[in-house]
Amino acid sequence: MNTFGTIFRLTTFGESHGEAIGGVIDGMPARIAVDTDFIQAQLDRRRPGQSKLTTSRKESDRVEILSGVFEGKTTGQPIGFIVRNENQHSADYDNMRDVFRPSHADYTYQQKWGIRDHRGGGRSSARETVSRVVGGAFAMLYLREMGITVEAYTSQVGSVVLEGDYKDYDLSGREDNAVRCPDPETAARMANLILEVQREGDTVGGVISCVVRGLPVGLGEPAFGKLHARLGAAMLSINAVKGFEYGRGFAGAAERGSEQNDLFEPAPGGGITVGTNRSGGIQGGISNGQDVFFRVAFKPVATLLREQETVDVRGEKTVLKARGRHDACVLPRAVPVVEAMAAMTIMDNVLQNKIWQN
Repeated sequence: MNTFGTIFRLTTFGESHGEAIGGVIDGMPARIAVDTDFIQAQLDRRRPGQSKLTTSRKESDRVEILSGVFEGKTTGQPIGFIVRNENQHSADYDNMRDVFRPSHADYTYQQKWGIRDHRGGGRSSARETVSRVVGGAFAMLYLREMGITVEAYTSQVGSVVLEGDYKDYDLSGREDNAVRCPDPETAARMANLILEVQREGDTVGGVISCVVRGLPVGLGEPAFGKLHARLGAAMLSINAVKGFEYGRGFAGAAERGSEQNDLFEPAPGGGITVGTNRSGGIQGGISNGQDVFFRVAFKPVATLLREQETVDVRGEKTVLKARGRHDACVLPRAVPVVEAMAAMTIMDNVLQNKIWQN
């Protein structure tokens, strides 16, 4: 399953320490203006080495578009692209060749295929998300012509939580700090926590929140193609993601229906709207025209720069201290990945709706 999507599809390939990461986008409509600066800017938000909070691996992450674009517009044909790996330190992983990192994919990959690329995790590395960001950027180019926007931000790092929701902040401010949190004071506390954890050779998780604005009514298919189910599947496919909730989510489990229902009312300009959006913009698995709001929980990174007890490929006890360059917290670099997966999911649903309507 290296292909994502039904109509708008992204197939990804490549390993962390291979020649390149790349992909093929299929189902992209023709004559969409391709803003290469925008695509590159999305990659720059994900790339390593962008601040002292992230891994020190230095990659330019320059995307090379190989096909499917002519004279600045999409042709409707498959879009092939690559992003070359330039700064691999494969020797840093020599001590992991025959050892399984706790809570990492090393063991499961070895058991499933009988072979694995131990250098940086190979295919299980978060570097694979480079291709997702490129695919998401193309989806955003299409969605913005429809007035649909996707904005994610860091809302929690460890025990440091951003109070309120997305309506309380100017989300454009999330790019003013390395954590990508729209509140400067909370961002500073988050950054201090990441640096503290980093100094200890440990890692920390958190939560990324995301809002999709401008959606029409009617995206999503019953019974197994519900919009929130497809968003959830997209988010849970991201490395280190452990949880997904939309609207009131798990907090709503403690409430009564009278506290959680969104009451219908006449819209000011005619039609129907709701006075609240506790449903997170989705009812019955179908978008209701309100903002779609969801949260994604990330676990702490499994690779620690400190000693951990584990076993080797023979099942014998050993102690591993990882070397190399690793994130103490993936949240800052995962924000554009969440946006990319959301954009591709929404675009796929938009194209599916067009087929049914025709």
